[in-house]
This record gives sequence, structure tokens and C-alpha cells, in this order.
Amino acid sequence: MSTFTTSDGTTIHYKDLGSGDPIVFSHGWPLSSDDWDAQMQFFGEHGYRCIAHDRRGHGQSTQTWDGNEMDTYADDLMALVESLDLKNAIHVGHSTGGGEVARYIGRHGAGRAKGRIAKAVLIDAVPPLMVKTAANPGGLPIEVFDGLRAAHRADRAQFWLDVASGPFYGFNRAGAKVSEGLIRNWWRQGMMSGVKASYECIKAFSETNFTEDLKKFDVPTLILHGDDDQIVPIGASALMSAKLVKGATLKVYPGLSHGLFATHHEMVNADMLTFFRQEAAAHTAGSR
Repeated sequence: MSTFTTSDGTTIHYKDLGSGDPIVFSHGWPLSSDDWDAQMQFFGEHGYRCIAHDRRGHGQSTQTWDGNEMDTYADDLMALVESLDLKNAIHVGHSTGGGEVARYIGRHGAGRAKGRIAKAVLIDAVPPLMVKTAANPGGLPIEVFDGLRAAHRADRAQFWLDVASGPFYGFNRAGAKVSEGLIRNWWRQGMMSGVKASYECIKAFSETNFTEDLKKFDVPTLILHGDDDQIVPIGASALMSAKLVKGATLKVYPGLSHGLFATHHEMVNADMLTFFRQEAAAHTAGSR
């Protein structure tokens, strides 16, 4: 098991598989690096070094009491990159992990991470802001997130099961092809998270405003989103992020869910690989 320790004593677990240009994967709530298995294998087999960490309070990392917010998540990611001395890494973030990537670029891209970021991919990601405000009328009402917190307090195990078997993968839609394995694996990962960490992460992913972070992106960026995402509706997320990130490429998957990178990993992986190779080719040509 590979780990490193942050400045506040938190132990972060990570996987490091394959060799080649590095890809760093940031997972969603309340999951772990295990959620990237289909991507780790695929990109490892296509000549990339694949790194995925368990966010503090999640997976096999320390079940933290403090630091369960986006600035610290981004600092932990920076510490991971520095501990492995990664250069020109591709950062891929799903859902909350997309927020982590955005805050990492916004907070460290011009400083400690300068020269370490090659590209970014945001998959069904929470930026720019999930909660509804006067300035963000298309967001979800705070009552939605209060409901998540209430369900978490009442019966966390059942709450995780309800999310995984229902809206996360779109298994509540008529005619959906339900995978019991995905449901059980999601539940397993959720139960590995720390109870306070997973509770406080709700505020982190829903109330953090990433608008200014997105404006600081200066690397090729691919934004992927399912238009039937019931967790992070596309209108207040990807469609807005694509306007804030300069030169971003937006790809919308008709009828697909929040968990499309798992249910349709062959398609999503192929699209990401094309993006990585096109940008690499363009960079090579431009540097001649």
C-alpha cells in the first residue's frame, strides 16, 4: 500500500500503476480510488502512469475530523503531486473530484503546481456552484443538500444504498440496465468513508464556488457530462463551466447519468484517450 503524510499528519493512500505520462484521478463523494478501476486499467494498458488517491476521510486514508473542505482537498492533491514529483500531469476529476481539480488549479496552478499540469478533464463535475443563490439561480435549493445531510444522519448505510441503486447511475429510470455489482461496490466504498468526513463533504461539494478557479485554467480542458445527470444537473454545471474555462471542449452524452464513466467506461475512456492524444500531438507539432 502506497501512502504519504500531509503537513497536518493525515495519511493519504494512493494507487500508482503503469508507466508513462502521468494521469491523476480525483474521485467523487463518498467514494475512493477504487472507483477509477476501469480507467486505471485502460489507461495503464495504453501507456500512461495512473495515480488515484483516496481523499482525506475516504477509502483507506485517515478518517479525518478536520480539513474536510475544498482548500484542504486541493492542498492534499498538491502534496501528492509533489511527493511523487509529477510533471505535466493530466488531472481527471469526477463530481466532487472535479471540484478538487478546479480548486487545485485555481489555488496552486500559478505557484507550486506551475509546470506540473498538462491537461484537465472534468466529468459530471460540481463546478462552478451547485447550490442556488441570487447570483446562481439555476442551482439546486439548499433544502436539497439539507435533505442529504438529514438522510446521512438518520441511516447512512441505507442512504448510500438508495443513492447507488437510484439516481447516481440512473438505475431509477425506466428500462435501465441495472448492475448489482456497481451498486454493491458504491455502497462498499461509501461505508469506508469517515462519518464526519462524508457528512461535511456535502457542504464542500455543494456550497464551494469554483467560478474564479475555472477562470484561471490555462491548460487544455475537456468537460464531459451526461444530460440525464440527476446528481449534478448539467445546466448549472458543465454548460456553465464550459463558458468559464477558456478554450474548453464540452462533450454531452445524451441520456447518460452521473456515473457514466462507470456504466459506459468504454465510450468515456475512448473519448478521453482521443483528447489526450490530440493535444499531445498538437503540443509536439507546436514545439518543433
